[in-house]
Amino acid sequence: MSFTVHGLAVSRGIAIGRAVIVASSRIDVAHYFVKPDQVEAEIQRLRRARNGVVEEIEKVQASLDELGSQDAHPELSALLDVHLMLLQDEQLTSGVKHWITERHYNAEWALTTQLEVIARQFDEMEDPYLRERKADLEQVVERMLRMMRGVASPVAAPLPPADEGEPNGTLFDPSVDVPLVLIAHDLSPADMLQFKQSVFAGFVTDVGGKTSHTAIVARSMDIPAVVGARSASHLINQDDWVIIDGDAGVVIVDPSPILMAEYGFKQRQGEVERERLSRLKNTPAVTLDGQKIELLANIEQPEDAAAALKAGAVGVGLFRTEFLFMGRNGKLPDEEEQYAAYRRAVEGMQGLPVTIRTVDVGADKPLDRTPVRAGEDHLNPALGLRAIRWSLADPAMFLAQLRAVLRAAALGPINLLVPMLAHASEIRQTLALVDKARAQLDALGVVHGPVRLGAMIEVPAAALTIPLFLRHFDFLSIGTNDLIQYTLAIDRADEAVAHLYDPVHPAVLHLVANTIAQARAQGKGVSVCGEMAGDVGMTRLLLGLGLRSFSMHPSQILAVKQQILRCDTGKLTAWAQSVLAAEDPAALMAD
Repeated sequence: MSFTVHGLAVSRGIAIGRAVIVASSRIDVAHYFVKPDQVEAEIQRLRRARNGVVEEIEKVQASLDELGSQDAHPELSALLDVHLMLLQDEQLTSGVKHWITERHYNAEWALTTQLEVIARQFDEMEDPYLRERKADLEQVVERMLRMMRGVASPVAAPLPPADEGEPNGTLFDPSVDVPLVLIAHDLSPADMLQFKQSVFAGFVTDVGGKTSHTAIVARSMDIPAVVGARSASHLINQDDWVIIDGDAGVVIVDPSPILMAEYGFKQRQGEVERERLSRLKNTPAVTLDGQKIELLANIEQPEDAAAALKAGAVGVGLFRTEFLFMGRNGKLPDEEEQYAAYRRAVEGMQGLPVTIRTVDVGADKPLDRTPVRAGEDHLNPALGLRAIRWSLADPAMFLAQLRAVLRAAALGPINLLVPMLAHASEIRQTLALVDKARAQLDALGVVHGPVRLGAMIEVPAAALTIPLFLRHFDFLSIGTNDLIQYTLAIDRADEAVAHLYDPVHPAVLHLVANTIAQARAQGKGVSVCGEMAGDVGMTRLLLGLGLRSFSMHPSQILAVKQQILRCDTGKLTAWAQSVLAAEDPAALMAD
């Protein structure tokens, strides 16, 4: 029976496919298809893993017998018996074989898929004891996954490594034509890094807001996505047919043939529109009255430079370096690794400028590691030790990043952007560390280049003290995502208050307008690098407020360029001022 789940529209487009339900903690399991002639090998991998775990458990049981009877041993022995029974359970083994044989999932993916299916059955049991057995099943599956990765218990011999033909767990066999969409409770930024190389056509999450990092990365990849869909991961079953309408924020489950046909047509229309926009790539971004507009790209990885050039970006306005720090089990990248990444980005942009933002972790971009300092595990991470605060708290880490950036600047034009500054003391400390990094490189005789220094305006305190920033920095970049969040006291990752997140709230618009006006009056560069820059509904207003530099995800550049080509900034100035003065700016913008 067809039903609809509503969420927040965060990334345009239509995705149609079979649902893959996955727990976020298991998103790092490789998802790839195997070829028909590899099916038996995958089943053998699964069988070896199961037998290996059985051997582990039997050895533990034998060791318990040797130790003699103690109070805890009968209970532990009984628990191990339960695990052995689960390993032999027909529903688990036959279900996993089904996913491998019929859907050509790799063994790990098939195992976690069947786990989700059985776990739901445990959740629906009335007997509390039986419900609690789900944890045992999860433990058994985790042990099998570790066994397949070759990181099992020392009491078991490691399995032979997987075939070298599996390229980072992302093999996609073109002969297997099964569209898939991911349904999860949540996806962390580290999860999203893996999603970039996955086989999924779109995703739905229970939680998240329009400017949560999950949503931002979805837009950067130009894939349909709906977030904040509340209980979608519980309502949708494994392998259900699902339509994701990224334009309307709607998820249709088990759609009728008529709906499938209708959305298939919309999907093709979207492809035609993207093809039409692609023709604007080499058209200069100039308004009807001759104002040249700078359209820059936001990127997360050095390899994203190719997409920026393909979209016609004239540079990178924001390289989010925190993605180099994520998905590494807490091991931070050293100076050499960072330098190599920045060099690839600079070389990838072929002489166009690259703005590198210093690491911005915290809030909705946590590092996947155990806190190493007292107080690092924050109750409210959005207001805690994040961005420049985190960098200044770890000078050695920060200096390594600064040296890497300065070295890369010898290879091409680089701007260095510092996030979340709010205090004069933070500005002084940051500038002193930049000077120290230069001095360290000079002392070592290492070549480095000049960089333009910029500050992000994303805290109201910064937006209200712009003269201070203009005295110390070459340019400003307005991070509207956080500026809106902090101005309106709204957690942008929380779907419960997502309806209060308002880019055209008068307070937000006044802070943005004031920043643009003061920077231009001082002859300093100013851009917007938050989601507002890529919102075609905001393009006219930002142009009217005097903005001439926009930085956004490559997928949004051509749509914004199309809007710019239709605008006359001379006519927009007075209108923009009337919007600023309005009690309800949204009403004027809708006219």
